[in-house]
Amino acid sequence: MGEGGGHARYTYQLRVSSTARALLAAEWGRCRWLWNECVATSRAVHLRNRATGEKATCGPAQLDRMLTDARARTPWLRKGSSVPQQQVIRDFGRSRAKAHKDIAEGLPVARRAGMPTWKTRRGSPATLNYTRRGFRLKDGRLHLAGGIVLNVVWSRELPDEPSSVRVYEDSLGHWYCSFVVPVQVEPLPPTGRVLGVDWGVRETATTTSEAHDLPHAGHGGKAKDKLTRYDRMMARRRPEKGTPGSRGYRTAKRLRAKAHKKVARQRTDTGRKWAKKVVRDHDAVAVEDFRPKSLAKTNMARKAADAAIGATKAALIEMGRKHRRDIRLVHPAYTTMDCAQCGARAKHALPLGERTHTCTACGTTAPRDKNSARVMLLRAGLNPAGADGTRPPGAPLQEAA
Repeated sequence: MGEGGGHARYTYQLRVSSTARALLAAEWGRCRWLWNECVATSRAVHLRNRATGEKATCGPAQLDRMLTDARARTPWLRKGSSVPQQQVIRDFGRSRAKAHKDIAEGLPVARRAGMPTWKTRRGSPATLNYTRRGFRLKDGRLHLAGGIVLNVVWSRELPDEPSSVRVYEDSLGHWYCSFVVPVQVEPLPPTGRVLGVDWGVRETATTTSEAHDLPHAGHGGKAKDKLTRYDRMMARRRPEKGTPGSRGYRTAKRLRAKAHKKVARQRTDTGRKWAKKVVRDHDAVAVEDFRPKSLAKTNMARKAADAAIGATKAALIEMGRKHRRDIRLVHPAYTTMDCAQCGARAKHALPLGERTHTCTACGTTAPRDKNSARVMLLRAGLNPAGADGTRPPGAPLQEAA
């Protein structure tokens, strides 16, 4: 193992007893109430500022004082641990700060993080965050503040001492814990090769190397018939508002959630395997810094979600950090309009149906996505010759000035 670099998450399933489940549900109820109080307070301050012209703030310091007062006045809230409740305030502050930053930068609505909203009892899965002083590991068990003891299924060993843990429940009612530990760097031998990556919908990733293209796996499309059948089962058994669902409705809902979870795991597995192959074979990778949310309100939203571009990009960045490879994010603006051969920019954007890029300046014709992948290399300052394997192993990655 090499030196540490950054952090990674190690996730394990939990065996939760009925007593521990009740304690976790009660803890989550307190945290959910506190989140909703933060939302209400933030909105009240915003409306008052608009009415009076003041510039009052509702930052973490003010919310911390609100938590202290609430715990002093409310025995129900004081029964729970202060650690996850303080983390709720931190998470709320980060979420709101990101939303304000996106608005200040003038990002389109589809790419904004969105202001924090209410967490409902049924629509918000339980998530509890604990820092180092809120948990400990003893005899293979996870002990949380508040007297909650959980059995961990140790599918692999933790490489280092964890600094925090997240305990959460998925859509199937299964509980998991996710530890944050320092990344153990495992350097790979140099290869003398570089790669440019362009994200797409027809192909999830088009690269400058034919052997490293990632075709659209279509996991969601393969499970479409099964999901549609479960949707029909739920629709036939849908209960009236305010009444509990029947056993058949709950069974159909569980089967549907199970199918969705399988698809999500397939996407994650495909992305991680591709990322490992790319990192193993290349010293540096120029990746389009594409935000999949920009397609959320288009007619390609379903296929873009099935491609799992965001998860695949995150896996590539994580794998590059682990194996000490150079991953460079490139802004996606005009990458389909620029020519990788001469650098000339087209006057008009290519329609999505046009899959061939023809440069009006030098006359070069190339597949649209392949041209964009080579543009990534140029913008990242990498030598395109390395994409073809013709650069000597000892040559520098960047082009000479």
